[in-house]
Amino acid sequence: MTTKGAAMLASRLFALLTLLIGLVAVVPRPAVAEPVRVAEFLADCPFSHRLPDDPIVFPGLPGASHMHSFFGSRVTNAHTQLNDLLNGATNCNPAVDKSSYWVPTLYKDGAPVEPAIVTFYYLGEGVRDDIVARIQPLPLGLRIVAGNAMATGPDHTTISRWSCLHAGHVGASKDFVTCPPGTMLESYLDFPQCWNGRGLDSADHKSHMAYPVAGACPSTHPVPVPKLRQVIRYPVSGDPSHFRLASGGGFTMHGDFFNAWPEAEMERRVRDCIRPIIKCGADGRPS
Repeated sequence: MTTKGAAMLASRLFALLTLLIGLVAVVPRPAVAEPVRVAEFLADCPFSHRLPDDPIVFPGLPGASHMHSFFGSRVTNAHTQLNDLLNGATNCNPAVDKSSYWVPTLYKDGAPVEPAIVTFYYLGEGVRDDIVARIQPLPLGLRIVAGNAMATGPDHTTISRWSCLHAGHVGASKDFVTCPPGTMLESYLDFPQCWNGRGLDSADHKSHMAYPVAGACPSTHPVPVPKLRQVIRYPVSGDPSHFRLASGGGFTMHGDFFNAWPEAEMERRVRDCIRPIIKCGADGRPS
């Protein structure tokens, strides 16, 4: 082959190679899903049973409370202790959550109405990211009451909210709202996420916990923990004058929480979901 022919062949090979490289460059690569930047894990815990008991506010006194609807642990009653929860059955998903959750029973025209959907979210929101990064697990045996069962009307202290599933135009309210036909009445309630680092309970069942101020925990309650948010959806709609809670008006909505997550499971979820700000499912894995 002459020098000229070799040069032409080399030129063609170079052009072909350039074309192949270009084709490879435009071949789409499979997308790699990034974790959603939300600090969250959750537990779905449907209705379990109904009793006029409250093992936090009226321990050892069956029948002393207004009627409560219980979720999660199937064994909760007025005498319940931590070991009862840890050794008892639960209906939560995940089944490792042996905690007990309860709220005042909702009535429509005097008949009890139990929720169709009950989800408990454990969140890192509400505090700055640098504080999220040092959130501690909720201590085993922690008891918290959020909301005011004794409220006489909606005011600036009302922390619960009522709204309508799939009817956002209705807007949220501190009292019952009128939900359109085909929707469901829903209740949201956030528990405090700052712990004093000492007591698992307090005389009023609230003082050992506090809400953040300006994105940080107050000096009296320096330990940030996951924020528990209860979201409850009831299969009712329409005129709210037909509704009442066992504790009174909608503004008396409150929630009780008795933590019985196994310590290793709570720690794993805080480490893998809350601190790195990753959205996890009920299994505690990125969703």
